[in-house]
Amino acid sequence: MPRTSRVKSEESMYHIMSRSISEVDLFQDDGDKDRYLMLLKQYIEKFHCKIYAYSLMDNHVHLYINPEGFDISTFMKSLNSAYVAYFNKQHQRHGHLFQGRFASKIVDNDTYSLTLSAYIHNNAKDLPGYAGKEEIYRYSSYGIYTGARKDTDKVIDKEFLLGHFSNDESIAKEKMRAFTESMRDTGIMKEVDANITRAYTGNVYNSEKRRIIRPGITEELIKRMSELLGQKHEETLKSKYNRQTSNFRAFTAYIMRVLCDFSYKKICEYVGNMSMSGVSALANKGFRLLKEQILYQNAFYALLT
Repeated sequence: MPRTSRVKSEESMYHIMSRSISEVDLFQDDGDKDRYLMLLKQYIEKFHCKIYAYSLMDNHVHLYINPEGFDISTFMKSLNSAYVAYFNKQHQRHGHLFQGRFASKIVDNDTYSLTLSAYIHNNAKDLPGYAGKEEIYRYSSYGIYTGARKDTDKVIDKEFLLGHFSNDESIAKEKMRAFTESMRDTGIMKEVDANITRAYTGNVYNSEKRRIIRPGITEELIKRMSELLGQKHEETLKSKYNRQTSNFRAFTAYIMRVLCDFSYKKICEYVGNMSMSGVSALANKGFRLLKEQILYQNAFYALLT
């Protein structure tokens, strides 16, 4: 029987749950959780997405994510594949780790947004020693919001959720804490849990969030990027061995992947004369250029306007 198509939209934010197969926990120790958060940070930077809440449990993870127009399936596939590669090497195993594809539910109104944050932040109550002390759980974003700990992993964007409660951050923190505690044992929490396990539903939630406009590949986009970087794109994309043109090819591959949602195969067809592994390495080089050089940072944000 074919799988149901996942409901997605360029405007959407999502509640994501990824669960491990029944015979093995997703996280064997704190080191695994640290690595997952490190990878999460890497991919939200790479694909320019935002995380509003998370909770890492032993056999599953909850994320409240705003992909800002990026394809959620591509994001989660990249994150989960990278974690599986780490996990299997670290624990000397092979094969599947996640229980099928991840579950997703579109966040479609302010009420659900707030309820979802409370649900995710109350997850730690089921762990030994954390009932009533959920904010001190290291692998949940709750303590970051209440001020119980710092966001040392630099994963969370706090402004959006706190803005639901107050424009004054100190007042917003206390109101969020009170709301989260009040929701701890309500039937609504069970409903949220049931909804995410059923997964694939949704409407579009606009609210006050902002998103990146990801324009899709066009000759005009490539031409504009060429002008921003001072390159002749038709010649440069086919030239592999010049250092300057290599950087342009790398940045182009990254733009195609992140802004235009091209598969590596499709990038191969566009750029030509490269394997998919070569294109993957090229796109990763483009990401490094974006992080390290102001020229490419300026070009990237100019392409978004």
